[in-house]
Amino acid sequence: MKKRLLLTALAAIFVAPLAIAQTASKPLRIIVAFAPGGPVDAMARTISEPLGRSLGRTVIVENKPGASGAIGANEVLKSDADGSTLWLTSVGAAAINPALYPKLSYNMQKDFVPVSLVANNNEVFVANITHTAKDAVEFIAAARAKKEPTPIGSSGKGSIPHLALLQLEQSTGVDLLHVPYNGMAPALNDLLGGQVSGFFADVPAVMAQIKGGRLKALGMASKKRHPLLPDVKTFEEQGFKSVDTNNWYGLFASAKTSPEVIKALNKAVQQAVADPTANTKMTQSGAEPKSSTPEELGAMLKADTEKWAQLIKSSNITGDE
Repeated sequence: MKKRLLLTALAAIFVAPLAIAQTASKPLRIIVAFAPGGPVDAMARTISEPLGRSLGRTVIVENKPGASGAIGANEVLKSDADGSTLWLTSVGAAAINPALYPKLSYNMQKDFVPVSLVANNNEVFVANITHTAKDAVEFIAAARAKKEPTPIGSSGKGSIPHLALLQLEQSTGVDLLHVPYNGMAPALNDLLGGQVSGFFADVPAVMAQIKGGRLKALGMASKKRHPLLPDVKTFEEQGFKSVDTNNWYGLFASAKTSPEVIKALNKAVQQAVADPTANTKMTQSGAEPKSSTPEELGAMLKADTEKWAQLIKSSNITGDE
């Protein structure tokens, strides 16, 4: 019995480096479940070059949009479970979809293993520049005074912007008219055009419009102010509790991937996120570069899955058919 255990242990010692070496000869694919040009795609392309240097291999970004992230997720699961195909996803497909879609084609807890966090993205509430409000307090006061609900856009039902809107409604007691769009771009276009009055968005997605004077930033849905928007108060500072989101981006691999490969990938991702050029580019866009251990990302996934499931259930939200 002892001899058998010893042989098994020795086999593991020699097989693991061999598996990593074999994987290293293949290009690394980062699957993005969104179309090119979006914030997750931009993040993937920002880290791909330093990640490739850290691993000593080619890194390819592939866009697999559709089915609320399921097409991208399934692309990873049908690929070899050797760490050569990773999924870079926002919190939506990872922690929100399980509550929105009872028949989801993947199970985050069983099918995937965390590799590392890549970035945090806080949500900022923005309004059309013509709106009279100077902050969220004035915006809510104006909405409360209107006979008809104020229209607020989102990038889709069950998206982070939609859930932030629900948090705002619960915090203020004001009914707002949710106007879901098929993605951020059309929602932002209608906000700029005045068809909707407000919108929650990742800071990088609207930073150019804020700095260019085309949108007003009225409140941060976060625990602290954003370094690029130091004058924009959090909702908590403005008297509105529990309006707090974090649209993090993280890398996941197939759960069948060996722990040794995950460990090697995690080390490389941490180096890529810390790369001065990539780090500066992410920071200047408004994102917060942040890597993690696999266990830390797993804990975030679990906590956010529970958090958003409670809000989705209490608000009777279901995913689009």
